[in-house]
Amino acid sequence: MTVLTRTVPSEQAMEQLGGELARRLGAGTRVYLNGPLGAGKTTLVRGMLHALGHRGAVKSPTFTLVEPYQLGDRTVYHFDLYRLQDAEELEFLGIRDYLAGEAICIVEWADKASGFLPGPDVDVKILRSDSERTVELAAGSDRGAAVLKELG
Repeated sequence: MTVLTRTVPSEQAMEQLGGELARRLGAGTRVYLNGPLGAGKTTLVRGMLHALGHRGAVKSPTFTLVEPYQLGDRTVYHFDLYRLQDAEELEFLGIRDYLAGEAICIVEWADKASGFLPGPDVDVKILRSDSERTVELAAGSDRGAAVLKELG
């Protein structure tokens, strides 16, 4: 399995890493993010979305569960499952349809739906300390391995 580990010293560096990752994602790629509150998941997503052309604010869709973005010819769905009580709630949302299409799907708190979601192409774990973050990116598919090889 391909795994990359990066030490991220600042919010700006987290956004930059998100941008580097996003520029390597193709249609239908699934990126799952896990880490404690305040670890930098949404900051990473903000960097990803800005690199793909979004110019507005980026906030976690904590209450709506999903925020769609149409960025040129790409569709990106940003999910936040923090408030998810039961993974079956995702069935009502129609998550299988989102994940089966050509959109890039970024899922924060993916571990809350473990066993319900298909595997990620790139699985991101963020750990925090007082002064920095450690970001571990693991390939969950051949597509993910190719992304991480490019990210190198």
